[in-house]
Amino acid sequence: MPTEADSINLTHHFLIAMPGLQDAAFARSVVYLCEHSPRGALGLVINKPTDINLRNLFEKVDLPLGREELARTPVLQGGPVQTERGFVLHEAMHPEGADANESVYASTMTIAGGIEMTTSKDVLEAIATGAGPRKLLVTLGYSAWGEGQLETELAENSWLTVGADPIVIFDTPIEERYDKALSLLGLQAWMLSPGAGHA
Repeated sequence: MPTEADSINLTHHFLIAMPGLQDAAFARSVVYLCEHSPRGALGLVINKPTDINLRNLFEKVDLPLGREELARTPVLQGGPVQTERGFVLHEAMHPEGADANESVYASTMTIAGGIEMTTSKDVLEAIATGAGPRKLLVTLGYSAWGEGQLETELAENSWLTVGADPIVIFDTPIEERYDKALSLLGLQAWMLSPGAGHA
């Protein structure tokens, strides 16, 4: 008989770290889940800046940064997996006359809510020319959970979950994203005790 865990799909949700989650990669983190299925989950931490910004990143990949307003934008630590690889979370970009599942970039995952995640360099090349998505977030690395792993962590009260809001991802200052994500649940950080459980 299928259990509730079999049918849970948290794609396009935030995972908000509970205070008891001490893992350095995830303490006080907000993870945007790009994909969640019975096989596992993939997400990007959206509130942990690295010490490099987009100008530095574009220099490293030998591209000019054609959009000066992005120069000081921090690149984020998306998670502990493949930390040398870039991931661009951005508003959906569709070619003229294309259907909703077709992207303008070579390697793009269409998520939900008008959000896509691209791993191919062509999105950076578009930004280099002054084009590309207006709203974007760049991470190095990603977060991944194997089959049943995320469900176990949820059962252990490691995470709170809430439907994702693009405003938190693209328009909220990085240092305010944890509190803003909590506010989607009507919560504030002081309300969460490290030993909190289900009521």
